[in-house]
Amino acid sequence: MTVDVQGQALSMLSKLAQADWPDRLKLRKPFEKLVYNGSRASFRLAAGRAASKPRQARPAADDLFDLSLSDEQQMLVEMLQGFALEVLRPAAHEADAQARVPAALINQARELGLAHYGVGEAQGGLAGERTVLSNALIAESLAQGDFSLAAALLLPLSAANCIRRWGSPAQQAAWLPAFVSEAGADAFALAVSEPGVLSDPGRPATRARKRGKHYLLDGEKALVLGGLEASRLIVSAQAGDGPGLFIVDATSKGISRRAEPGMGLRACGLARVRLKGVKVPVERRLAAADFDFQAFLDHSALALCALAVGTAQAALDYVTTYCNERQAFGEPISHRQGVAFMVADIAIELDAMRLLLWRACTRAEAGLPFRREAYLARLFCAEKAMKIGSDAVQLLGGHGFTQEHPVERWYRDLRSVAVLAGGLHL
Repeated sequence: MTVDVQGQALSMLSKLAQADWPDRLKLRKPFEKLVYNGSRASFRLAAGRAASKPRQARPAADDLFDLSLSDEQQMLVEMLQGFALEVLRPAAHEADAQARVPAALINQARELGLAHYGVGEAQGGLAGERTVLSNALIAESLAQGDFSLAAALLLPLSAANCIRRWGSPAQQAAWLPAFVSEAGADAFALAVSEPGVLSDPGRPATRARKRGKHYLLDGEKALVLGGLEASRLIVSAQAGDGPGLFIVDATSKGISRRAEPGMGLRACGLARVRLKGVKVPVERRLAAADFDFQAFLDHSALALCALAVGTAQAALDYVTTYCNERQAFGEPISHRQGVAFMVADIAIELDAMRLLLWRACTRAEAGLPFRREAYLARLFCAEKAMKIGSDAVQLLGGHGFTQEHPVERWYRDLRSVAVLAGGLHL
């Protein structure tokens, strides 16, 4: 069956153009530019599909090291930042208090078509050459509104990325079209983290024993983002031939779930999932020819780094404004060296976090080894995210401790970067 990728892409862009939220956010002009460029890219793709163009894996030796974003990426960032600041941030406090994502917000986010960036062109999506970095930019931009809400809204994109990257062609054809359909796909969650002492995500304690045409899964998963609301789980488990990923119906016999409230990420609905003799068909094991479980974990680490960078940027912007406006002894507190140096440190650490993240992403999408870069990004972001969150609270003094300002929530959410594993996927 031939998929009309161009037609589906234009249909999605047409629906997005009819949405009313860009007018409310005063983003109609950049949004229309994004739609125009998306249409132009669609026609350009259709025209050039017959010709196979060689792809340059790395820049020539005399080229400059260029971190500039493409026009499409820049417009995507501007659009999502507007959505994050005008829609996500005002809703974040209530979502944190209620420990759930408002249904209206989910519907608004669906209009953005984020899952399309995780689905390949053959299934009607928009995933192109610069997928990893673009996905990181999506996560970073949304996190400037709120870390927890951004993580919750990225779950469909993460599941689509996981299936597209690690599923066989048959599995991609079976599962991915739903993510770009009118009704949308079932709610997915990635279950990777485990509660054991010194647990290693690379060596899951959860076991998958093959029995004929099925696997039997036994184990326990912790801190599963969106785990209570998910209809399907992508579960990591140790099989006889190594660790693997399994698509499991959340209502299967032998699965029990309970809420696992945490210090942060309250809006995500963290869950503890127990599997006892859960039967999973053999064809539900993701089976790409080049399946690499460590690379799966590295992509997941980069997703958390992107959220950390976005939230750290929000913290920097917030404390800069606060310190310039807050008066003490007749002048802004930003005139005090102790305050100014702390803000400067946040800016320096944030730029380092972003550069490490982008370097790992660009190597990943170029097909180059990126495990070292992903590890360095994860290590640095986990450490500096906590420090930036703590410094943001400190800079606001007593106000930082109260819920009158968002920095205390950002601090709680940023602490999760050092704890989580595999909950999202770029």
